[in-house]
Amino acid sequence: MRDVCVVGVGITKYGKHDLQARELMTQASQAAIQSAGIDPQRISSGFFGNAFGVAEKQGHLGPLIMTALGLESKPATVVETACASGGTAFHHGYREVAGGFSDAVLIGGVERVSMLDTLTATTYFAYGSDFTYEGGTGCSFPGLYATMARSYFQKYGATERDLANVAIKNHDNAIHNPVAHLQKRITMEDVLGSMKVADPLKLYDACPFSDGAAAAILCDEKTAKELTDTPIYIEASERAGSIAALHDRPDLTSLPGAIAAGQAALKRAKVTVDDVDLFEVHDCFTIAEIAASEDLGLFKKGTGAKAATDGLTRIGGKHVINPSGGLKAKGHPVGATGAGQIVEVYEQLLGEAGGRQVDGAMRGLTHNVGATGGTVVVNVLARRN
Repeated sequence: MRDVCVVGVGITKYGKHDLQARELMTQASQAAIQSAGIDPQRISSGFFGNAFGVAEKQGHLGPLIMTALGLESKPATVVETACASGGTAFHHGYREVAGGFSDAVLIGGVERVSMLDTLTATTYFAYGSDFTYEGGTGCSFPGLYATMARSYFQKYGATERDLANVAIKNHDNAIHNPVAHLQKRITMEDVLGSMKVADPLKLYDACPFSDGAAAAILCDEKTAKELTDTPIYIEASERAGSIAALHDRPDLTSLPGAIAAGQAALKRAKVTVDDVDLFEVHDCFTIAEIAASEDLGLFKKGTGAKAATDGLTRIGGKHVINPSGGLKAKGHPVGATGAGQIVEVYEQLLGEAGGRQVDGAMRGLTHNVGATGGTVVVNVLARRN
């Protein structure tokens, strides 16, 4: 296994776009190539996350993107692991370089769903669940995560105000993120007064459907040092899974795949959570951030909600979570989300995150979830100088 580094990144603004997914992914890829200062012909292959190509009646996106980049002879792979597609693309790109098969690869993710009506988009999202027993019987992802939230409330005594504090914090962070979908502050009254989506989750407990793309260039250490004096090292990239159907799990307040992938990533990186300066976690709903903070070992089980309410996850707190604004406010372009988390950590470790910068950040962790944890990808990245 060779050391692998991130040497450049690119990202589009998250939100509504008129451009097609292929165009958004090409824009982010071009930005990543320019950021890395690499001759595109040195890129051996591409790995892209995309979950809902059907929305544009377009599958097989990889060759379209590579052709637009002038790399039509290079192989491209599109991966679909629901909302973890971008993180999975990153993981496969990492393995390609770490295993010595390529010295430089392009990874990324893209989604475009804003042209769909809410019912259609929600139905497409539900395809990532165990559709026979969940989505197909009327239990959409808001309903599944609401089940997790209600179970957490009953088991640990948390409240809707605790969830609201997660949303408020992430909106505060997104104000300073120029690519964020939702750049507006919200109050406790805004959250608690918003319409119910699936009790106890409200509109402001949920992330928006977003369009967007993100990309990164991964290289072996030797190539990376030819390109930059500040490569960002990938200390670990691990994947794990959970029982697909939420109702079949022994604990509805936790994602087994997140625990397994998190522990494996920290072990491979030879660090603990106290060695990590910021965490980009998959907060598709506010309860998901609380669960992630416990599954990753930042807080003991049942205390993540109080930690959020006490401000321990804010910038400057004990464990900084989602300085980007997270899925909740930065946005959730499904196939791009995991790659976008990499972009945020890369910028943070280079000290380029502006008003949301975590002071002195040298190591970051990303946590990207597909569905209710059927797929989980956890990555640890670090700056060594």
